[in-house]
Amino acid sequence: MQTNLRPMSLGEILDRTAQLYRTNFVLFAGIAGVYSGVLLVLNLGQIGLQQLLLHLHMAKQLPLFTLGFLVLILPLMFIFAGAAVAANNRAVAWVNLGQPATIRGAYAGTLPRLGRYLWLMTMVAFLIYIPFIFLFIGYFVFLFAYARPHALFAAGGANANPQATIVFLLVTGVFSLLALGATIYAVIMALRYSLAIPASVIEDLKARRAIRRSIELSKGSRGRIFVLLLLILVIEIGLVTISQLFFIVAMFAAAKHRAEIPVWMQIAQQIVGFLTNTFIGPMYATGLTLFYYDQRMRKEGFDIEWMMEAAGMTAPASPPATPSTTILSETGVWEPLPEFAQPAATEPPPHAEPETSEPATGLTPPQPPPESPHG
Repeated sequence: MQTNLRPMSLGEILDRTAQLYRTNFVLFAGIAGVYSGVLLVLNLGQIGLQQLLLHLHMAKQLPLFTLGFLVLILPLMFIFAGAAVAANNRAVAWVNLGQPATIRGAYAGTLPRLGRYLWLMTMVAFLIYIPFIFLFIGYFVFLFAYARPHALFAAGGANANPQATIVFLLVTGVFSLLALGATIYAVIMALRYSLAIPASVIEDLKARRAIRRSIELSKGSRGRIFVLLLLILVIEIGLVTISQLFFIVAMFAAAKHRAEIPVWMQIAQQIVGFLTNTFIGPMYATGLTLFYYDQRMRKEGFDIEWMMEAAGMTAPASPPATPSTTILSETGVWEPLPEFAQPAATEPPPHAEPETSEPATGLTPPQPPPESPHG
């Protein structure tokens, strides 16, 4: 099955995203369901262990248990989320070009290079959020080294030094301004690197080359990418809010009355979260993969290249300059002869005249008249 490729407007990319998602819902939901299912199992396991600790009257160990669970779950979430994102990019690339795609095939095509994709995601995240890392480290050092010794966190601040309070407010204001600048920086960097994962998956590029490729392809269209991601973010936030609204209200009511949320409600919340993650998980990857193809069509004429390849009109490789040392293989590619079949190099005679660069015309050039014996 073939598909018509052409550069699209932002509205057409959104329509195409919805069309692919609707017609291939089982495929995309199945890919996202692997990550969502692992997350569901881990969260249900956490709920079960918490209830076991409460039953054994070990409530004091709950904070330590929660911290240990986070240390365990975060790396697993990152690994499975990265695998799902890469597989989704692979599947979108196939269906967008009219090729067959399966859940198993998408994962099989990306898992051998999963380490590369995880490293790429780590590099991109570090480049995006590095200002926040330094900002928060510096602010927390200030809080513990200056604000805490000056009793700025005491109840009511009665013992706080007025001068220390002014310093605290000034530093907090500067931190807020710098955090705003870091947010703007993060958005710009996220747009620069937004096409790195599709480029790595589809073009089989390593991390650094994929980042450079994303910078090149996204140049001149980052505003459109920003609008696309903003619209998808609004859709995702709306769906999450609608699906979790009941549980959010129940949590506030339980906190107000200092009561615990029933276990059945916690389990139901995790199941609804599983369905929500499965449904909305592929949206980002689908939209960005389509944008990747759109940028390639605008900048490199990929649509023409794909049509020629689909029609069998791909230009053959030009023969090398020295065909005597090559052979045309069965696939139509010029390959070098084996070493034993290479022609022996011949050297010119010792007194051979150097070759002239004059073109051959078939006529004998005029000879100079012979010298007279008498001069």
